[in-house]
Amino acid sequence: MNQSVNRLNQLSANDAEAEFLKCCGSTHWAHAMTQARPFATLADVLAEADRVWWSLNEADWLEAFRAHPKIGEKKAATAQSAEAQKWSAQEQSGVAQAAASTISELAERNREYEERFGFIFIVCASGKASEEMLAIINERIGNDAETELRAAAAEQSKITRLRLEKLLNQ
Repeated sequence: MNQSVNRLNQLSANDAEAEFLKCCGSTHWAHAMTQARPFATLADVLAEADRVWWSLNEADWLEAFRAHPKIGEKKAATAQSAEAQKWSAQEQSGVAQAAASTISELAERNREYEERFGFIFIVCASGKASEEMLAIINERIGNDAETELRAAAAEQSKITRLRLEKLLNQ
């Protein structure tokens, strides 16, 4: 068994939930993942993470979204652990080298998106340049509300998976 998975299995419920919340800001998701322990492998953790995520309701998804800073920003609407803040900064590193005009346009599109859908634009930003993220928001802003909620939830699922891998490969 992977030592990190074993360590996760041995944490107290409170400590395990705190670790899971670094990966996904939904308290219901973190609680369900804590209750699902013990896990045998990283693959088991990832499979359960997906199963639990897609069983949640819209309120749970929105709670998770609020745990992310907007693209190009550093602070989320809700409190984040230092590790989650560090991961967000790493994931959004493609914005750091962006031209001022691109950053400005991203900020404007973020505002329009949030006005339209009622939640921030969620995209798995790892490895994406700012121009790519701008193209994605421009494409998705035309979605209807239900389609966009599911698209954002799918992106959150990708982010959660990456963060679980980081957490368990430390």
